[in-house]
Amino acid sequence: MKISFLGLGSMGLPMARLLLQAGHTLTVYNRTRSRAEQLAQWHPVVADSAAGAARGADVLVTMLADDAALEGVMLGEAGALAALPRGAIHVSMSTISPDLSRRLAARHEAAGQTYVAAPVFGRPQAAEAKQLWIVAAGPASAVERCRPLLEAMGQGVIAAGEDPARANVIKLSGNFLIAAAIEAMGEAFALARKYGVAPAELLEVVNGRLFRSPIYENYGKLIADERYEPAGFKLKHGLKDVRLILAAGDAAAAPLPLASLMRDRYVSAVARGWSDVDWAALARVAAADAGLDQRSTG
Repeated sequence: MKISFLGLGSMGLPMARLLLQAGHTLTVYNRTRSRAEQLAQWHPVVADSAAGAARGADVLVTMLADDAALEGVMLGEAGALAALPRGAIHVSMSTISPDLSRRLAARHEAAGQTYVAAPVFGRPQAAEAKQLWIVAAGPASAVERCRPLLEAMGQGVIAAGEDPARANVIKLSGNFLIAAAIEAMGEAFALARKYGVAPAELLEVVNGRLFRSPIYENYGKLIADERYEPAGFKLKHGLKDVRLILAAGDAAAAPLPLASLMRDRYVSAVARGWSDVDWAALARVAAADAGLDQRSTG
């Protein structure tokens, strides 16, 4: 298969590298061309535009920051969709809205192409180590055709049905649950600190004795150590995801009162200048509100 990959950011670059290491031939495109140089030893073809990368591809993989970036690359003037051949498959691995996912599916169908949504769970370190979980939804035949590519990039593929938007809802809901856990730990750790109990001590009791969760273990350590840089997933992207889940809730008449609270907490963090640190730094809002000293971040 002729595979093209658009988006070589902190997640896309290791994912493209894994495809190359698995023996696939790749054409890549990134707005900052120098990112592609990090793949030079595997000799990918480096395209000069998104449309140039899409031209002649059997499968086009996109890993871009948000709805606006993906829509601009795929549907904008001289976008990749128009250059993609009939019969090709677009695999979108970005965290985007279910609305955009459905619009892309319709546009691809009209162009004689197929759309698969395949967002991932995992941070850049997980991408590097091939530890991503990939949630894939779309026509079953297209998902199966792309399965070898997806399996080359992660530890497992979770089939989520024929409607691509299902995968995006699962991804957004999962990220919301992670954000809620970060907020809960931030509040609990702030309370504990006010009484002289170290966050690491509380985390050991809760995650070591009451329940075991890799989310609490991994993010709990980041929060306890106040280790928010370099960012694995930037706080401003967490705000983006909570806004997306609120929009999905509005569209389905599903009230999400906790998500509304989370949006306000993220806005507070952004207002404090923490947009580009790790989204685990959301816990700093609770600490700051409690009047606790904290290390300089941002």
